[in-house]
Amino acid sequence: MTLLSTFLTEILLLSGIFFLLAFDLLFFKKKNAIERVKILGTLASFLVIVTGVILLLRGNSIQTVHALGGMWVLDPLVLFFKEMILAITLMTILLSMEKPFTPHVSEYYALILFACLGMLFLVSAEELIMIYVALELLSVSLYILTAFHQGAERSSEGAIKYFLFGALSSSFLYFGASYLYGLSGATNLTLLGEYLASLPTPFGPEQSLLWVAAAFILVGLGFKVAVVPFHLWAPDAYEGAPTPITAYISTGSKLASFFILIKILLLAMKPIGWEASLAIVAVFSMTLGNLVAMTQKNLKRLLAYSSIAHAGYILVGVVAATRMGIASVFYYLVIYAFTQLGAFGVVTAISAKVGGDAIEDFSGMGKRTPFLSMLMVIFILSLAGIPPLAGFFGKFYVFLSAVGSDPKGYGLMWLVVAGVANSAISLYYYLRILKQMYIIEPKEPAPIPFSFPMGLALGLSVAMVIGLGIFPSPFISYLNTLLSYLPF
Repeated sequence: MTLLSTFLTEILLLSGIFFLLAFDLLFFKKKNAIERVKILGTLASFLVIVTGVILLLRGNSIQTVHALGGMWVLDPLVLFFKEMILAITLMTILLSMEKPFTPHVSEYYALILFACLGMLFLVSAEELIMIYVALELLSVSLYILTAFHQGAERSSEGAIKYFLFGALSSSFLYFGASYLYGLSGATNLTLLGEYLASLPTPFGPEQSLLWVAAAFILVGLGFKVAVVPFHLWAPDAYEGAPTPITAYISTGSKLASFFILIKILLLAMKPIGWEASLAIVAVFSMTLGNLVAMTQKNLKRLLAYSSIAHAGYILVGVVAATRMGIASVFYYLVIYAFTQLGAFGVVTAISAKVGGDAIEDFSGMGKRTPFLSMLMVIFILSLAGIPPLAGFFGKFYVFLSAVGSDPKGYGLMWLVVAGVANSAISLYYYLRILKQMYIIEPKEPAPIPFSFPMGLALGLSVAMVIGLGIFPSPFISYLNTLLSYLPF
């Protein structure tokens, strides 16, 4: 396979970004924002769909392809995650077509596609320098998108906090990577893993820097997935960003970041023994996320803390470090992404009409917009882990993998108990949202319409949430077959 064909989808996406910017500059700069949002959003959606179709067609003929001296890999597991990233990007674009909030329309869509490009690079990366480049492309795009809500002071505030914490976390990540390189002379994840496996255990004083390197890398990636205590940026960034971008940060970015975290842990850092540290982080993330979510008055901040708690649930499967554990993590990531996109889609549609995203702004929506309210019930109950929705099976498989990783010693049973208890706690604030929508009387009786792109995005989300809840086993089995491309 030639280098051009290896990078075909990324080259196509990059070319499409520049075409989109030029097209807007030459033909649409003088049109009003509503027209530009619809036309350019349609073009951006078409570009993502074409890229996804080409990637899907190529998937039938690809086993494992390495390029750039092992820095880049393309295999069925990576292809699957690239398809998921493109699907999330498409739905984010569809949500963004609901209402214009900036005159810089082509730049907005271009930055979404640049963030998508960063995620595509990230999931293919198997080398520390490539991971650095991909993470920076992703992160810088999201910093700018967070500040895109024109005239909203909280948008600028959230973007500044996101940028400052992001820059700090990047320095931790790359400082740890430099230590690993200094000790091993390698930056490829597989070579790093082989070097660590060759060292005598327990590590002696001369290898003590390995613990420092591992800690720094986990701190840097902990920020990217928003786990405690590296979560402080998330509530302000989620609240301040345009709601479709909030959805994108909490789904696409989290999906790609967790994938590369798992790759680093399994390929490079398996001999170090990181499970206990991540188990503690998981408990604190679940507990703090759920407890603080109970006190929130803004729905986007509530979902931000809920996202932190869900990152904790996902870490339970990572800590199990078994084939079933990682398969359950990947299942959880996919269903969480579509559930969260759906929930933020409903928030986007309603807040565009009522002018706010406080929980009280959703009073009586069961009467004003029965269809959107019904969808919100499905998404909220899935996030809460109520059967037979996909969210229930996500938690079930993650907790089951933790128990199964040590069936005799019950070493992770305490972690499972903490997860189940936190799931029960989360019911309080999830049901609080539904109470506001169905029991509290509306402030005004006017119905709330929504656009066709919004309906399409929500329809895709709810189909995935219900479908993967009714038929979880085939999907889990499929993910298990893909895991043959990771070491266990």
